Amino acid sequence: MTDVLRKVTHTIETHELFVPGDRIIVGVSGGPDSLCLLHALLRLREVYRLQLHVAHLNHGARGAAADADAEFVASIAAEWELPITVEKRDVPALAEEHKLAFEEAARRARYVFLARVAQEIGGRKIAVGHNADDQAETVLMHFLRGTGLAGLRGMLPVTPITDYRLSVESSQTQERSVVGNQHLVIIRPLLTVPRATIEAYCAEHGLSPRFDRSNLDTTFFRNRLRHELLPLLETYNPNVRDRLRHTAAVAAADYELLVQLRERAWAETVREEREEAHRSSAVVFDRAAWRALPVALQRATLRQATYRLRKTLRDVTFVHVENARQIGLRGETGAQATLPMDLALVVGHDTLTVGDAGDAGPPPDEPLLWSAEPLPVRMPGTTPLPESEWTLQAETRRREHWDAAQIEANPDPWTAYLDADALTGPLVLRTRRRGERFRPQGMEGHRVKVSAFMTNLKLPQAWRDQVPLLVAGDEIAWVCGRRIGDKFAVGDETRRVARLRFTRAINL
Repeated sequence: MTDVLRKVTHTIETHELFVPGDRIIVGVSGGPDSLCLLHALLRLREVYRLQLHVAHLNHGARGAAADADAEFVASIAAEWELPITVEKRDVPALAEEHKLAFEEAARRARYVFLARVAQEIGGRKIAVGHNADDQAETVLMHFLRGTGLAGLRGMLPVTPITDYRLSVESSQTQERSVVGNQHLVIIRPLLTVPRATIEAYCAEHGLSPRFDRSNLDTTFFRNRLRHELLPLLETYNPNVRDRLRHTAAVAAADYELLVQLRERAWAETVREEREEAHRSSAVVFDRAAWRALPVALQRATLRQATYRLRKTLRDVTFVHVENARQIGLRGETGAQATLPMDLALVVGHDTLTVGDAGDAGPPPDEPLLWSAEPLPVRMPGTTPLPESEWTLQAETRRREHWDAAQIEANPDPWTAYLDADALTGPLVLRTRRRGERFRPQGMEGHRVKVSAFMTNLKLPQAWRDQVPLLVAGDEIAWVCGRRIGDKFAVGDETRRVARLRFTRAINL
C-alpha cells in the first residue's frame, strides 16, 4: 500500500470518516489534490463499499482555462465510470454583489454547490482535497488575523456544513435548507498528506492534473503565505509546517475540553433564552454566576450567545468579546457593550442580557480599525484589517483603462478611485488624530476638522475612533466610506488611477 493510501486509511479509521455503503460526493477541481483524492477513494471503494459521485464547480473566472478544467474532470469521471455533476457560477459577480473577496465568494459558492449536490443524490458526506500544507497555511493565516483556540485548530477531518455559517445564497429557499442541513459533513481524507507526497502520487500513477495559474497570484493572502512567508519562516525552522500542524492538533484537543466546560457553564449561568418570531432574540445570564466563571469561560459563553442569536455570523473578534466581558464584569446597571450584527450586552440588576441592540448604537457592519498603530497598505495587493473579516484591495492602472462614467457615478462608498500619482509618501490606514483636518472633495479646497466632518455625517460617537482613514504621507486621501480628499480626486490631468476597495476577507 502506498504512503498516501496508508495515511488516508489511517485518517479514515481514526476519525471514522466512512461507514460501509456511504455515498460520498467528491469535490474535484482537476488539480493534484482533488485528483489524488478521487483516485485514492476509487482504490478504497471496495474496502468501504463506497458510492462515489464527482462534483465540479466552474467559478466563471478564468475563461477558457476554467472551461477546460471542467471538461478534464468530466472526462476523468467518464473514464473511471463515475457519475458527475458539473455547474458554472459567476463568482466574480457574486463577490461584487455581496462585497466579498473573490476567494471568500468562491469558497461559499463551492460549499453551497457541494451541499446541494449531496442533498439531491441522497449523500451525507462531502470529501474535499485539503492537505497537510493547506492545514499549516490555514493555522498561520488565522494566527496572523487574530484568533483563539477555535481558529488555531485549523481545518478538521470532519466538519458539519452548518459550522461554515454560509449566507451568500440564503435568499434562495433550497440553498437555505442545504446549508442548514445538520446531517451534511465535510470530510478531509488527505489532511495529513503533504503536498509533495500528493504530487509524487500523481506522477507515480500517471495522473496529469490541471494547473491553476491563479495559485501563483500573490495578491491573494493565502498565496502570499504559501510562496513568500512560509519559505521565509523555514529559514528559521525547516520544520515550521510540522510545528503548525502539531499546534492545530493540540488546539483541537484543548478546544474539545473547552466546549465541554462551556456547555456546563452555559447550563449553570443562563437563566433564559428568549424567542420571538421563531428565532432566538436574547440570552439572559445570571450576573453573579457568570462573573464567577474563569476568564476563558466568560469569553466562551459570550461568543456562544452571539452565535446562537446570529446564525450567519462567522466570527466575533477578540475586541468585541473582551469589551463586552469587561462591561459585564465592572459595568453598573444599565451599562452596555456593543457586539456584532446589531447585538449588545446590557447589564441588569442581577442579569447580563445579550440581545438586539435597538438604539444602543452597535458597531456599524462595515470596515473598522481596531489597532492604534498605522497599517501599511500594500499597493498593489491586499491588506487585511486586524481583528476583522475585511480587507482592502488596491490596484493601479492607466486612466484609459477605467470607465470615466464609472468613476464619476461610483455608487459604492467602500470603493474609491484616486489619482495614483498624488499618493506620495507612505500609504497607510489609521484612525483619526486629535485636531487634524483634511480637504474634502467638493468643498473648493477648504480644510475641515475630521471630528466636525464626522459629526456632520452623524457617525455614531462610539465608533468614530475606529473609522479608517487612508493617509498618504501626512495627508488624508480618503475618509473611508465617506469622502475622498480634494487633492486625490481623479481629474483631467490624472494619468494613473488607483482603485481601493474594501471587501470581506476569507475566514476559514
